[in-house]
Amino acid sequence: MSLESVRQFFATHAPDIEVLVTEARSATVAEAAAAHHASEAQIAKTLSFWQGDQVVLIVMGGMARLDNRKYKDRFATKAKMLNAEDVVQWTGHPIGGVCPFGLPHPLKIYCDESLKAFDEVIPAAGAINAAVRIAPLRMAELVGAEWIDVTQITAPADAGA
Repeated sequence: MSLESVRQFFATHAPDIEVLVTEARSATVAEAAAAHHASEAQIAKTLSFWQGDQVVLIVMGGMARLDNRKYKDRFATKAKMLNAEDVVQWTGHPIGGVCPFGLPHPLKIYCDESLKAFDEVIPAAGAINAAVRIAPLRMAELVGAEWIDVTQITAPADAGA
């Protein structure tokens, strides 16, 4: 159902964007990068947070890590991620397939500045083996996202090896 809601979202809002379904799992940043022949930094991961009784989504680059100080400065609260059950309930997507598209509930969506380093990013598309290739600015526009800076970039584990 989740993959179908994403397909319907794109059919309605951006029919030129193809939902890519692979045989390989793409549930983690590393798996997605391998499945889509891209760098890990180019993968757009979507994280879910509680802000009081509201849920927000933050889409960030694959090598970006939440900076707790920046988050607290921006939102005046500590970052509190949803548990797996709440993620599915609020987004309609399984862990590893969470994205800002085809949501069952209207949620506030933020895109982190880390995405702007790329002409094209690869967010999941509602399943652990589905994604889309999209310009970050277009993604933000399609989902009504606000741009924020709440991350720091980490080097890949094998950097400098």
